[in-house]
Amino acid sequence: MDQNSFSEITPEIVRLANMSQQADIIDTELFTKYDVKRGLRDLNGKGVLAGLTHISDVRANKIVDGVQVPTHGKLFYRGYDVQDLVNGFPQDSCFGYEEATYLLLFDILPTKAELEAFKSLLARYRTLPTSFVRDIIMKAPSNDMMNTLARSVLTLYSYDDRADDTSLPNVLRQCLQLISLFPLLSIYGYQAYSHYHDGKSLFIHQPKPELSTAENILHILRPDSKYTPLEAKILDIALILHMEHGGGNNSTFTTHVVSSSLTDTYSVVAAAIGSLKGPRHGGANIKVVKMFEEMKQEISDWTNEGQVADYLTRLLHKDAFDHAGLIYGVGHAVYSKSDPRAVIFKSFVEKLSVEKGLQNEFALYSLVERLAPEVIAKERQMYKGVSINVDFYSGFVYHMLNLPLELYTPIFAIARIAGWSAHRMEELANNGKIIRPAYKPIGDDRDYLSLEKRK
Repeated sequence: MDQNSFSEITPEIVRLANMSQQADIIDTELFTKYDVKRGLRDLNGKGVLAGLTHISDVRANKIVDGVQVPTHGKLFYRGYDVQDLVNGFPQDSCFGYEEATYLLLFDILPTKAELEAFKSLLARYRTLPTSFVRDIIMKAPSNDMMNTLARSVLTLYSYDDRADDTSLPNVLRQCLQLISLFPLLSIYGYQAYSHYHDGKSLFIHQPKPELSTAENILHILRPDSKYTPLEAKILDIALILHMEHGGGNNSTFTTHVVSSSLTDTYSVVAAAIGSLKGPRHGGANIKVVKMFEEMKQEISDWTNEGQVADYLTRLLHKDAFDHAGLIYGVGHAVYSKSDPRAVIFKSFVEKLSVEKGLQNEFALYSLVERLAPEVIAKERQMYKGVSINVDFYSGFVYHMLNLPLELYTPIFAIARIAGWSAHRMEELANNGKIIRPAYKPIGDDRDYLSLEKRK
């Protein structure tokens, strides 16, 4: 079977898909009748309580006079406000991702000696098996780096003599190795794709043990391995803000669900990668950048509030960009008044825009940040407030860092593997039941008909 026939959608497939769609559609009124929380959330975005966790807390409401009201969002890692963590890291050459990873895994901020030992351990694990790049990553490179990353993770199973051992020491060892290897797997996968599909020169730089995760990403990605201190610092902040977001986000909940079956670490992480890949989850920042690229072409005056508001209205009316009716980067399942990650990120983004000479683009982003909630409130029935989310600025940051679009979501995964690892350890430590929610069948019972009697 050739490539074209393998991917072909024939008229018969279309006909059968239409049959399947008609058979599967459920009357939306039934979800209300049976009190089904679609997306495991109520109309206000509050999630169904499915578990307990020590690892992080996402807060978007407070109790006032016995009533729950929306408030500006807060994100906590092991009880520490992420804003305080970011402010606590020196603003010059110190990087915080490794320190925050230690905190997520072990529930304590490390001493200087503990942090240095931990960074040395991660550096020691930042080595792929012999010939892995040549035999696995360089062969059949995919045009989607998340699929490449998942394939590489699953292949590492074959190189692990204790792959199925779910004891906590072994799982921790596997998690630390994956935390260390994700930058290599992602960027080498991109380099292979860029070389074989786009005809670009192939660069495979070895990581440097003395560099932080953020520095190594830029070092192994760029042909000349050069980067400014501000570039590395802002990428480090991006990793910290993306590394964890409570047990209920889709990819982390996937981690809990699959871990509860007691399968191996590589299968769990590959499943989480598949979840994060989706445009409703980790892939959203790509949509933001592409949306703004069209916006900059469609609007003649980026400072004109009327023109910007008109374009945002067209987005909601499905008359612009991808005709999905969405303003990407605006709105969140939990946050209503503000996403703390976006608030923290914005000041760093502004600094980088100055270094890159992109102040006008930053001003446009800021204007959309202000106008989008107003436009949405006029056009849509709102059950809760709406604000920008972390994807709104992260895509702009990656654009300013000259990161290829193909690596936007893998960068998210490079950060989030720390959170996934902490949640996998937590699920196994508590030896909980296999996660199995209920689905209510709504079809009627039917009598079997033999083949000869069917019409």
